[in-house]
Formats: sequence, structure tokens, C-alpha cells
Amino acid sequence: MQVLTPHVYWAQRHGEIYLRVEISDAQSLSIGVEENILHFKGQGHGAKGENEYEFSLEFLKPVKPEVKHKSTQRQVNITVKKQEHVWWDRLTKQEKKPLFLAPDFDRWLDESDAEMELREKEEKMNKINTESRVRKDPFLGLKKGFLFMYNLVQFLGYSWIFVNMTVRLFILGEDSFYDTFHTIAEVMNFCQMLAVMEIINPVVGLVKTGVMPAFIQVMGRNFILFVIFGILEDMQYKPVVFFVFYLWSMIEIFRYPFYMLACIDTEWKLLTWLRYTIWIPLYPLGVLAEAVAVIQSIPIFDETKLLSIPLPKAIGTSLSFSYILQLYLVIMFLGLFINFRHLFKQRSRRFRTKKRKAN
Repeated sequence: MQVLTPHVYWAQRHGEIYLRVEISDAQSLSIGVEENILHFKGQGHGAKGENEYEFSLEFLKPVKPEVKHKSTQRQVNITVKKQEHVWWDRLTKQEKKPLFLAPDFDRWLDESDAEMELREKEEKMNKINTESRVRKDPFLGLKKGFLFMYNLVQFLGYSWIFVNMTVRLFILGEDSFYDTFHTIAEVMNFCQMLAVMEIINPVVGLVKTGVMPAFIQVMGRNFILFVIFGILEDMQYKPVVFFVFYLWSMIEIFRYPFYMLACIDTEWKLLTWLRYTIWIPLYPLGVLAEAVAVIQSIPIFDETKLLSIPLPKAIGTSLSFSYILQLYLVIMFLGLFINFRHLFKQRSRRFRTKKRKAN
């Protein structure tokens, strides 16, 4: 048989040389390194058909004598380790490249790309080592199960509220505004009392979020629900109840399923976008509707003297609860600012992380 030279393609990393020899169904392979020269000999189907092929390469810098190779039906892959982790300007000691040698563009990287790849591998290994040292929580499954069920129950509750109010609005029109409280209040009361868990969960370490934003939102809503609407019967027939309940439910039907799916490490891109975007118009509108409810309740508290604080006769008869409501309005908009900043930070951090992963 005629002895021929095969096509050879090469690429490198800081610590290794990769060679791809274009011989299919290779047999009788002899591959080794002696005095920094790689010798290859084998029989197979190459550029000149079925023949015996061989070549030699003297490397630019010292390499280790151990050679790894793997033969497939299409080619022979060879890996040679460098003595030093350095980047070579070329593969061979001779400046003129052999005619049978060409870059392997499928694996080709320049020096900066290779350094980046090396850093990524090191970061990945460090992350694995760190995770292996961190003690796994034996109750992690139980915690995730509890959070999944909590978010599922809240999602179902607020979905019922939203669908019920939407259907009634289409059927009854504006008339549905005036009996919203008596139709929806029981389910809303249940959901809002259950929402107290959102303050407890970060306190006991079930979730890694701040306590204060959850406290502001949950206690603020419960104040509106149980004090403004719950105590004053006159407020229960006002249209503002519809808008408060409707805006609350519109936010939560996207927030709770997002957290529910996060418990099982699942993400829907559209749901993620809605969860971190839809609150931008709805949250201020909800606070505005709550503020309208508070303002409408002030004359009623003044007239009925409900929750007024008795004072000594020398000072006056009582301190009207309306003064507390006026102070509450200031606190409400301060809470809006705090929560808005917190939510925007969450949104920016979330999408910045997703963009970095995508790149």
C-alpha cells in the first residue's frame, strides 16, 4: 500500500493540544511522543481512500509523553498535555506550517477566549466545592412542600375572587360595585388572614426575603379590610370596595403561581415577566384605592365616634379615630415608596441575572 499523510486539524488550550486526524475506520494505530515529536501511524480510509497514513509533528514546546487518543468511525481524536500551562504562538517548532496541518475551527479559541473558558471552569469547580461543603437541609423537601401548598391555596383563593368579580361585572355592570363586600369578603378575609404567613416565613427562615416589605403590605391590607371595611357597615356598600379587591386580586393571581412554580424549580418566562412587571401600574393604583377608602371613612368615624380614644374631661371628650387615619395616610404613602423601591430592586436584580445567564 502507498504511505500517505492524512489531513490533521489542531486546537489548543493553556494545558492541552487537540489533534483531529481525518481517517475513518482507523486500524493498527501507533501513536506516541518521543523527544517532543508526535509520531502517528495507522490504516484507514482517508483523503486518498483506503491506505496507510502517517505523519510526525515536532511541538513548539515540551509536552508530556502520555498521549490519549480515541478512534471513531469518522476520525481519530488525540489529546497531548503540555509540560507548562502556557499559550503557544504556533503548534510546531518549524515556523512554516506543514501542508497537511490546519486549525480545527470547531474547537478553536484565541488566548482571551481560552482564559475565559478556564475561569468559567474554575468558577464552576469552586461552586461545586462550596456546595459540597454546605450542609444540606434535611427538611428542605418539607419546607418546599409547605410553601408550594401555601402559594397554591392563595392562588386558588385570589383566582376565585378575580373570576367571581369579573363575571359579576359583566353580568350586573355597575350594580356589582355595591355588594362586592358581602359577596367576596369571606374568601378575602381568609386569604388575608393566611397572608400573615408571609411575615412569619422570612422570620423563621423559610424564605430569603426582607420582613419589612411583607409586613407593610400585609398589615396595610388587613387594616383596610378588617378596620375600614369590616367595622364600618356604611363603607361596605361603597364602590371603592370593588376597586380595592379587584386590584389586590389582579396582582396576586400572577405573584402566587410564580412562587408556587419556583418551589419545584420551574419557570415560565411569560409568568416571570408578568410577576415582575404588572405590579408597576397595579400596586400604586391599589394604594390609591386604599387611600380613597380611608378618606371616605374619616367622616363616618367622626360621626359615629367609633374607635375614638376617651380623654380626661379637663382636656376634652375624646380623640377621634380620624386623626389616626390621617396619620395612617402619610404612613401609607411612605410604605408605598419603601415597597416600590424594594420591588424595583427585585425586578432589576432578577432580569439582570437572567440576562447574564443568557449571555
